[in-house]
Amino acid sequence: MNKKVLVLLSIIIFIIVAGASYVFFSKHTLTSQEQATSANPSNLGTVNNDYDALEFNPNLPKTETCPLTGVKYGKDQEQWWETHRPLGVMIENEIDARPQSGINAADVTYETLAEGGITRTLNVFYCQDAGIVGPVRSARTYFLDWISEYGNSPLYAHVGGANTPGPANALGQIGDYGWNNYNDMNQFSIGFPVFYRDETRQGHEVATEHTMYSVTTKLWAVAKSRGLTNVDKNGTQWDSTFVPYKFASSAPSVSERPASQVISIPWSGPDYAVKWTYSPKDDLYYRDNGGIPHIDRDTHKQLTASNIIILFQTQNYADDGYENNEHLLYGTIGSGDALVFENGKETQAKWSKANRTARTIITDTNGNAISFTPGKMWFEILAIGAEVDVQ
Repeated sequence: MNKKVLVLLSIIIFIIVAGASYVFFSKHTLTSQEQATSANPSNLGTVNNDYDALEFNPNLPKTETCPLTGVKYGKDQEQWWETHRPLGVMIENEIDARPQSGINAADVTYETLAEGGITRTLNVFYCQDAGIVGPVRSARTYFLDWISEYGNSPLYAHVGGANTPGPANALGQIGDYGWNNYNDMNQFSIGFPVFYRDETRQGHEVATEHTMYSVTTKLWAVAKSRGLTNVDKNGTQWDSTFVPYKFASSAPSVSERPASQVISIPWSGPDYAVKWTYSPKDDLYYRDNGGIPHIDRDTHKQLTASNIIILFQTQNYADDGYENNEHLLYGTIGSGDALVFENGKETQAKWSKANRTARTIITDTNGNAISFTPGKMWFEILAIGAEVDVQ
């Protein structure tokens, strides 16, 4: 047989054998991983990304419901989230802080104005792992009221906080609540390597205050070392007092969804203006911030939410002697008007909150509990009378 033909046949046989081996061993490895994941909860999740987030078996049936969002996940993911409690992380929204890390993985986000017309967010993680989160910034009193809704001793991660004596003294309030060195996750008391600075993560030069990051699994590990897992040091389950929202069992079909809806919130000006654009195709709202798509640094995807809830609350200055009297206060406790956006539709609503640890209840104007769409919840807290444009 011709020598060239023999060489060609050898190459073809090699390619066929190599391909068959790859298919066989790939399937075999996947099956082994599935078995290990199902049989050993301590080994749940694998790191397959550059931002240290746990990933779960995508092939398992989605049967387990996240109590914060109504989204269904696999059993392996439920076994993981049932080992810890909700974690709130303060992430800033100053222009130089963008793109932020981890916001898309939060089950719930609260956003409102802090000092200088700059919005800040509290991001609550429980059913999903974010990996790297940040830039992490300081505590504010009104965010304490919202994280306090997530059962007994919710975790609260931040870098210092407002401490001027008076009604906006967030650090003083944390101490008054008995959180210090327990469920309070202050970078000042925890430090490196749980918290660390990364001057290069955002891809552009920024001031030092925009460079602090952490990792959600490391924060949960610190909590565990303090006796806080799914139960506290007294053995009480975190959700023994938690009031979940009501979620719809199904979403309207694509043909039943509006063709479009755009929610615009000007906040303090063009750099912080937010626009949520509804997509009927995937039943999600896509976020623009400062006139451009707001991107998550970790996933490189645009920030989205299934539910946009606008709460109108009193907004006042603390008059505590802080520079330029910039510390703000919000009327988080009490009741007021709200707007709910889901499935491309707007609902006039009401909110109420009996005390700091009580849940913020959202009802329609007849007093019936709103049934939300399973998915991310994004709360926008605006001053009474603030402008919201809906088209």
